[in-house]
Order: sequence, then C-alpha cells, then structure tokens
Amino acid sequence: MTLPDERYRAVKYAAEFMQRLAGGEFPRVPKAVREEARSILRHYPTDWDLKQLERAAPHVVQARMEPLHRLVAAYDPEVTQPLEQKE
Repeated sequence: MTLPDERYRAVKYAAEFMQRLAGGEFPRVPKAVREEARSILRHYPTDWDLKQLERAAPHVVQARMEPLHRLVAAYDPEVTQPLEQKE
C-alpha cells in the first residue's frame, strides 16, 4: 500500500532525478534521453501544484503525515480510501 506522503516524495524525487538527467549529470546518457527528460519536466507538477493537490486531496498526496495516522493507515486500508468511496 502506498501512503499519501510516499506518493508526494515519489513525485518530488522523480522531478529531481529528471532535472539531474536533463542537466547532464550522467555523461554517458544519450542526448535524446536528456532531451526527453527536459520535455517531460516542462509539464511536470511544480511545488506549487503539489501544494494545491495536497489541499484539495490530502488522501492522495500529503507532504507529511502525522505518525499516528501513518501507523493506522499501515494496518487499516479503509483509512486511506477517499471519503467519497466510504459507505
């Protein structure tokens, strides 16, 4: 099960990796791959986008989860379901 804070970090780390990739940090990567990473980054969510998403849908992404919620969510999948889906 992936928790909202794990999704948030995955998006952030993917952006950082693609920035390093596009910037030439890995010299043996072909130019076409660097250009593709640069192209993807043009439309990739920014920090502002992630904050807006966190406000609108904290069950999807969250910069941080309090420890108690993380513990409960790890053992109870119902906790991480969106409110609309709960009956």
